[in-house]
Amino acid sequence: MSAEFSVTRPHRLSDVARWDLETDVIVVGFGAAGACAAIEAAQAGAAVTLFEVASGSGGTSALSGGEIYMGGSGGTPAQRQAGFTDDTEDLYRYLLMAGGPDADEAKVRLYADNSRAHYDWLVEQGVVYKNTFVPERIMEPETDDCLIWSGSEEAWPFVESAKPAPRGHTPQFVGWGGGRMLMDVLAARVDKLGVHVRYDSRVLALIADDAGAVHGVVVRTDGRVQYARARRGVVLCAGGFAMNRDMVRRHAPKLLRASEPIGSPGDDGSGILMGMSVGGAAIHMDEGFTTLPFYAPESLIKGIFINERGQRFINEDCYHGRTAHHILQQAGDRIYLLVDNATYQPPPEFARIGIAAAGETWEEVEHDLGMTPGTLTATVAVYNRHASEGTDPLFHKGAKWLQPLIEPPFVALDCRIDYAFYSYFTMGGLDTLPTGQVVTEKRVPIPGLYAAGRTACGLPRWGGGYSSGMSLADSTFFGRQAGRHVAGSRSNS
Repeated sequence: MSAEFSVTRPHRLSDVARWDLETDVIVVGFGAAGACAAIEAAQAGAAVTLFEVASGSGGTSALSGGEIYMGGSGGTPAQRQAGFTDDTEDLYRYLLMAGGPDADEAKVRLYADNSRAHYDWLVEQGVVYKNTFVPERIMEPETDDCLIWSGSEEAWPFVESAKPAPRGHTPQFVGWGGGRMLMDVLAARVDKLGVHVRYDSRVLALIADDAGAVHGVVVRTDGRVQYARARRGVVLCAGGFAMNRDMVRRHAPKLLRASEPIGSPGDDGSGILMGMSVGGAAIHMDEGFTTLPFYAPESLIKGIFINERGQRFINEDCYHGRTAHHILQQAGDRIYLLVDNATYQPPPEFARIGIAAAGETWEEVEHDLGMTPGTLTATVAVYNRHASEGTDPLFHKGAKWLQPLIEPPFVALDCRIDYAFYSYFTMGGLDTLPTGQVVTEKRVPIPGLYAAGRTACGLPRWGGGYSSGMSLADSTFFGRQAGRHVAGSRSNS
């Protein structure tokens, strides 16, 4: 019965004979963005219906570590407790650089100015932070600690423009995977506010009039197709498109060099396609986050990455996602991390990083890797010479991570793109205003249509600048903006 409906074209309003369900606001997707949109809309007095394709809340947000990138206004309690004063302008400048060549300055400004207040809002919803700091460079805490270095704040070129501060805030939760707890807190709030949640409900198409305004959705729920009217608007929070291999191949084929998509089955691009079906502009569809989790242990940061030509290409003290972003730009799949006896410790087991070659001299390592004589050894010689003087003139690695690789045995860790654990998710999505309104190619808002989370293209829009916690920061904060704005909009009847 649903074959006549498609996410790639809207259902005509004039063809709707009756409304099976009427409400003020419809939210599509019950991840962090959808939850926060529903909370704000409901708190503003709107009647809200939330459709979720799965049988429970969470989406990809529940699969994450629950980390949210926050700071500014002098610092959060966790930052202050750890001795950091985080100025709003430093947060603003960092986020502007992290956003890449087309950073959304309006969104960056709004988030930087209100990030500290967003922390308070999350606490008000019931999220608990322990306000303790982990100074070592890690992926995410396995303890219930809160604050970590989650990006390239201390690394070049970011450190030249913004005073560094740790901004990754993880909820109080023992072990990896605090995203499930974060979502449980938000879902409880959604329930308490009386939002009408419909699980196992797949939105099949938007409903739009001849002028392009959105009036509702066609949804398959309770085993049958229904027409749901949204008097004030629809908020698309249906995730990205990492799990839609055809869309990734079409828009971001370089991501397919990475082996492991990050997402839930709902990250199929349907929200983006629905927005495009009514004229919404999709931007930066070629961009994505990729990571090679080569640390902790942090001693491996003192090693140097080389490509198959034996050349360095990145300052290794930057965020692991930035490292992987540059790895994918190298020719060939052979990537190695060179370390010596003083810096070697086993990488994380799940990273699938083994030893490709070892020797008593770098010449032996070079030979065993089958590299042209004098390539790898020349790179190491230049690095060692400058590292012994505390400098890295080629790539500007921070002095605290500079250590000559001179203690045998010497090791090349195998970081091959076609073998090691490279994971990815998409960053492209619908172009939106800071209010969450979806806009056309000419940046004209489409009446009745909003988007947030990975369905939209928000703060993180460039793999070279991503930091852990930015997706949840963007999803929760701009989900709130969308919910608040749609609740206050006029009925589109």
